[in-house]
Amino acid sequence: MLNSKLNLNEDLFDPECKKTATRDGFGAGLVAAADADESVVGLCCDLTESTRMHHFAEKYPERFVEIGVAEQNLASVGSGMAAMGKIPFIASYAMFNPGRNWEQIRTTVAYNNVPVKIVGGHAGISVAQDGGTHQAVEDIAITRVIPRMQVIYPCDTHQAKLATEAIAQTNAPTYIRLAKQKTPEVTTEKTPFEIGRAQVMWEPTTKSLSLGIITAGPVTHAVLQAVRHFDEKGIGMRVLNMHTIKPIDKQAISDMARDCGRILTVEEHQRAGGLGSAVAETLTDICPVPMRIHGIDDVFGESGTADELLHKHGLDTEGIISQIENILKLKVCKF
Repeated sequence: MLNSKLNLNEDLFDPECKKTATRDGFGAGLVAAADADESVVGLCCDLTESTRMHHFAEKYPERFVEIGVAEQNLASVGSGMAAMGKIPFIASYAMFNPGRNWEQIRTTVAYNNVPVKIVGGHAGISVAQDGGTHQAVEDIAITRVIPRMQVIYPCDTHQAKLATEAIAQTNAPTYIRLAKQKTPEVTTEKTPFEIGRAQVMWEPTTKSLSLGIITAGPVTHAVLQAVRHFDEKGIGMRVLNMHTIKPIDKQAISDMARDCGRILTVEEHQRAGGLGSAVAETLTDICPVPMRIHGIDDVFGESGTADELLHKHGLDTEGIISQIENILKLKVCKF
């Protein structure tokens, strides 16, 4: 059943569940962060409306800089502003920010340890018809490997808003990953958010725990639908929303591994280097159990509707159910 302590959306299993893009939550969160702190500034690469930074630019034009299509400059200028006491949010598509300007982010932002917030919009295959050149499915891998970098991947618009406000209050370089597509609202305005603190969103109605699932991003909704399907059959599972990929919640992962004995991770990202890899690295150190990583399997994206692409890669409810059926065949390892 859904964790009542989190005040999740009671209508999330309704076919008419409200859908909003995580980028919209970011837009609202950035304005709220700027309202609270005059040091917050915004920089964009000619994509203010697409990234939803236009709300900030309209309210605070004197604190907004249009860099143009120059992502390397975006990171470098942001770094300079941070060195002068500002809290810059630098926005573009994830394929270009952090994709195109990775070295500038590494050297001018993280190496100098300045609080630049890297905003990667239109991430994942759900960018749909934009095609493989614009579908960033490697961005978690290339950001989480950078020392000092925080990596945040909100599951819906409300979590994106809270995450944006939260990262504005930290001194750490941070990457936040956002989606273009409107997706179901899993959380509500009353759902708490804390950087580095994972959330148990589902506990079984039965007494037994057969599997632990760790996920992040908008695919969380499909995971919850899949788990509900098994719960109705008396197969109990726990779902952990790992909205912070780095610093990862090691205690929550350890608890899940010890309680469930098997782990499945689900993400709209390459299987290599993303959430699944971060979980596997954690389990290797503290509590190794059988696990599977489900995501994009070493291929580039392609053009198609979001639903078609998610189905092809098994990231819809049907595909996740299939993955669960396979991992349930693995032997449970309890500590």
